[in-house]
Order: sequence, then C-alpha cells, then structure tokens
Amino acid sequence: MESRNPVFNRTDSFKHGGYATFGSGSASSADLEQLYESPSATPVQTGRMTLDDVVVRTATLFAVLLAGAGVTYFVLAPTPVLVIGAALVGFVLAMIASFGKPKPAVMIAYAAVEGVFVGGISTWYAAAFEGIVPQAILGTLTAFASMLFMYKAGIVRNSPKFTRVLMIAAVGYLVFGLLNLVLSAFTSWQNVYSSGGLLPIVISAFGVVLASFFLVLDFDFVEQGIRNGLPRVYSWTAAFGLVVTLVWLYLEILRLLAILRGDD
Repeated sequence: MESRNPVFNRTDSFKHGGYATFGSGSASSADLEQLYESPSATPVQTGRMTLDDVVVRTATLFAVLLAGAGVTYFVLAPTPVLVIGAALVGFVLAMIASFGKPKPAVMIAYAAVEGVFVGGISTWYAAAFEGIVPQAILGTLTAFASMLFMYKAGIVRNSPKFTRVLMIAAVGYLVFGLLNLVLSAFTSWQNVYSSGGLLPIVISAFGVVLASFFLVLDFDFVEQGIRNGLPRVYSWTAAFGLVVTLVWLYLEILRLLAILRGDD
C-alpha cells in the first residue's frame, strides 16, 4: 500500500520499487545481514512525534503567549474592548485550530492573542488584589506538577469513561458560566461569583479541579501519540492542548483566589 502522504508520494525512496526494495532485483544475503544488524530507525529519522518535539512546541507557544501577556501587563493599559476582543478572537482561532489537520500558524496566532487576553485579565486582578498574579502562577505550576506526577504514577489514568465524564462536566460547567454571565448582565440576577458565601468558592474550586483533570487528557494524548507513531506535526496539537488547558487552569485559580481574598 502506498502512502497517501504527499511528501512521501513525491519522494522516490518511499514509493514501490524505490530504495526500500533495493532496486529491481532481489536482496542478497549480505544485504539482508547488513539490514538486520543495522540499528533501528529513531522516531526523529522516521518523522514521528517525540517527547522532545512536544516540549519544544509547547515552549514555543508559551513564549509567544508570555510575550503577549507581558506587553499587555507591563506596557499597555488594557481596556475592556481590547481584552474582550482578544478573548473573542482567541476563541475563534482555537476553534479553527481544533478541527482538521494541525495548523501551527493558527496555534501561534492563538497564543499571541490569548497572551493579550491573559495579560489584561491579570492586570485587572492585580489592581484589585496585590500579589494575586504570582500566587495564581505558582498554583498553576503546582497543579500541573501534581497531575503529571499522579499520571506517571498511575494514580490517575485516562479511559473512555473518564473522558466521557470530564466532557459532560465541562459542557455543564460551560453552560452554567454562560447562563450566569448573560443573566447577570441583562437581568436582575446576581452574579453567582459575587454573591458571597460558600457557593462561589465551591463552584470555583470545581472549575480548578475540572481544568486540572483535563491535563490528564493532554498527557494521555502525548503518550499515545508517541506510542502510535503520529507524524511529528501532531506535536503542535499536543502543545496546543496543553497551553489551552493551562490557561484555563490559571484563570480558574485566579478567580478562586480572588473570591477567597474577597471574603477576608
């Protein structure tokens, strides 16, 4: 069966009768012995995704995101139009990046725009609660390290049931958040997160836990992708998923800290 990969199809070495067949004749015993004794091709040589690929792509996206966030946080004066506009554009880019083949350019653009959004939100929280941004960053890194440890130790593993439960919970959480936002903006409904008491803390803590467990899906995608020999370009998809989840986790922790400090 010939590969449908256009790169392989344009290269004679990957076609029937190419290099792998030793030309038109049969392989000699010496050729077979040399092939047997030669080392196996590495994932890098075969163009397959490796952990290093995922790390490099993740670092690239984070560098772009942090640059956008840093400029917004330290240089610009983030207005509601800028922050909300960045959130909407980031959402559209995330949807485009999530479907079809990996789109590195779209993912990088998402990271830049999402950096503006994260930087703007962080500026507003920092103005209201001194020192809250470093606390949220530390909380995000701690949650990431904890989930990675539990995943590698086998304490938390992905499964079809686990994925289904997380997806149902995420959809429910999203619908609740949208309803709460719309009702509080256009009706006399009081925003749940500003109502005081235990309920906002419980809901925000649930959001932190939910985002943390989504990291398990990202870890599993990386592990299974490497094991199944996905093409290297899918390391961008793995990196994109990690960045999206970590941004979500950071924002949930930021809100939870604000609620806890607002009750002091």
